[in-house]
Amino acid sequence: MRLFALLLSLILAAPAWAETRVPQDQAEISLSFAPLVKQAAPAVVNIYARQVVQAKSPFADDPFFGQLFRDFQARPRVQNSLGSGVILSADGIVVTNYHVVGQAQDIRVVLNDRREFAAAVLLSDEESDLAILQLDGAEDMPSLSLRDSDTVEVGELVLAIGNPFGVGQTVSSGIVSGLARSGAATGNARGYFIQTDAPINPGNSGGALIDVAGRLIGVNTSILTRSGGSNGIGFAIPSALVAQFVTQARAGETRFQRPWAGAAGQAVDGDLAATLGLDRPGGVALAHLHPQSPLAQAGLRVGDVVLAVDGLPVNSPPEMLYRMSVRGIGSTADVTFHRADETFKATVAMIVPPDDPPRDAVTLGARDLLPGLEVARLNPALTSELNLPIDAAGIVVLQPGPYGARAGLQTGDILRGIDGAAVENPAEVGPLLQRAAPRVRIDALRGNRRLVLSFRL
Repeated sequence: MRLFALLLSLILAAPAWAETRVPQDQAEISLSFAPLVKQAAPAVVNIYARQVVQAKSPFADDPFFGQLFRDFQARPRVQNSLGSGVILSADGIVVTNYHVVGQAQDIRVVLNDRREFAAAVLLSDEESDLAILQLDGAEDMPSLSLRDSDTVEVGELVLAIGNPFGVGQTVSSGIVSGLARSGAATGNARGYFIQTDAPINPGNSGGALIDVAGRLIGVNTSILTRSGGSNGIGFAIPSALVAQFVTQARAGETRFQRPWAGAAGQAVDGDLAATLGLDRPGGVALAHLHPQSPLAQAGLRVGDVVLAVDGLPVNSPPEMLYRMSVRGIGSTADVTFHRADETFKATVAMIVPPDDPPRDAVTLGARDLLPGLEVARLNPALTSELNLPIDAAGIVVLQPGPYGARAGLQTGDILRGIDGAAVENPAEVGPLLQRAAPRVRIDALRGNRRLVLSFRL
């Protein structure tokens, strides 16, 4: 009798969540992701891309045989790639990864119902690893709606839909396991990612990461793995950035225009936080500001710590750039920053890098000493295009030309002097080379390295 009373007391004391019961109706018996998959899967497509690649000579980098076989031409080869994509509108706008379509000459898109369309790239960006395609002759296409990825929370159930290993459309489930992952993805992508444990494998790239309402929250792009297989750490590009790509593609842009910060900085760790008087690590400490930077124009200075953009915290330079990118060109953002134990807020304009001062590009002709050499004056727009440091200045090499390349020049080299004379204007390059011949010495910068190129013409 005492044992029965003890068991009865334990049952009555059990929490509600521990209750076990049988399903009460047909809906509970058939509870599954099937209705969600049936709704979303038709908008996820397979992408087959074909590119003709000019193979590199095996002797190209050899200092001796490179000259001996400089006229050797390797045969071009065909490179095929397979990936996934997501239809975002009834008129056939598709988002996928840049590394899926790249510079492909032929792109075929196959729908879940086996219909096949040719596609053209409207806009692509290697740094973000995103590309927007337009299906040829498409109408009344199934599509997924975009959810604001800033509303996504860790722990949400998600589905990843794609074509792993080319076996056909596959669905895997998981949760959002992390947000604000920057610098953790592999491949071309750089920036800010949603992390998920839903299995993602080769071929899933460009596929959909959807929530339980069937809305797109991210585009699957890469995995973190040591074995080559999925280990439950996958990354997706947030839908907020995808929305900006679609907007610019519809506006006729062919190259993604991201807002220019004109700043260099670093993430604030514990030691730096103590030095700057912050109560905890976080934010981006500004180490350099270009005079034309919109942050400088809004009143920020070197040494300030950017804490948030539009009220959302930023903890790394890629995350700050992401927050600016989703605002879009022509808008403004409220930037919260720390200075001298106080917190301030400034309204910062989202602008493209200024193409000022004029580039004054010059290409040397057939009668010049280095025909085909193209040089220009650096400005913020050109610095951004060539991915040079924001404080880079001077005359830059746009194209070395055949003879300039043999002399050792590369795109992005900054010319400091020719035969001891400073190079201050693109138009001076040709005359300075003529004056220095037949023995030419060029002083240049390549990244953080100083170069001295000496050759005889």
